[in-house]
Amino acid sequence: MAVGVDNVDHLATIQKKRKQSAKAKRLRVRTRNMPRRVEELLDGGSMYWIIKGYVRVRQRILAVERKQEAEGRSYCEIWLDPALVRTQLYPRKPQQGWRYLDDADAPADLGDTGMDENLPPEMAAELRELGLI
Repeated sequence: MAVGVDNVDHLATIQKKRKQSAKAKRLRVRTRNMPRRVEELLDGGSMYWIIKGYVRVRQRILAVERKQEAEGRSYCEIWLDPALVRTQLYPRKPQQGWRYLDDADAPADLGDTGMDENLPPEMAAELRELGLI
C-alpha cells in the first residue's frame, strides 16, 4: 500500500528522491516482516502498489534481504526494478501484510490489454467492472 501517495507520478517522484538521498544504486523498500514465499517473489514476482483504493502500478522484485537494526529488531529490504509498470485499475482495500496474487488474479499491464489508454483510469475500471471492456 502506498500511504500518502496521490498517483503513480507522485510515487515515481518519492522513489527517485529516496534513492538519491540514500545514494543507493538500486531502489529499495523496507518492511517489517519477511515474506514467506521469497523464492516465488524472486522468480518474476512484482510489488503491486495500492494507490487511492486501486492497484495502479507494479514493480518487479529483484532481491529480498533480511536485515537487523542496531537495537536488534529485524526487518526486510525489498529491492525493486525502478521501472513502474502501469496496470489495469484493480479495486483493493487497504491491507496489512503480504498478499500473494496468482497470475490469473493479478491485474494486467495496461500495455497488454488493447484498451484505449486515453480513457481516465477510474472510468476504465468502472467500465471493466460492468463488463463493457
